[in-house]
Amino acid sequence: VQLRESGGGLVHAGGSLTLSCTFAGAPVDGVIAWFRQAPGKEREGISCITKSDTYDYLDSVKGRFTISRERLRNLVYLQMNSLKPEDTAVYYCATTRSYYCSGLDYEYNYWGQGTQVTVSS
Repeated sequence: VQLRESGGGLVHAGGSLTLSCTFAGAPVDGVIAWFRQAPGKEREGISCITKSDTYDYLDSVKGRFTISRERLRNLVYLQMNSLKPEDTAVYYCATTRSYYCSGLDYEYNYWGQGTQVTVSS
């Protein structure tokens, strides 16, 4: 399974970005998650969506970020609104054959290369 993120960039605080994750090579039959890693910090799970379209969010992004998917196009999105400088990080999508959302990166088998999101103050 190959995953690829796109949609990152530079935005002012309060702005919005939509990240996309495309996957190919095999049906994704489990959970798809978004992680991020800021400089000098550990990678953290911020949102995930299950096969049955249940989802979860890191507390710090609830109400600002929305995860969604287009099954027929093998796409998962992360709509990010009201961005803050502390959202600056490299954002990754990942997948695992689990049934349940998890924010633990070691539970995910396949990863994209990441896309940089920079939020200026």
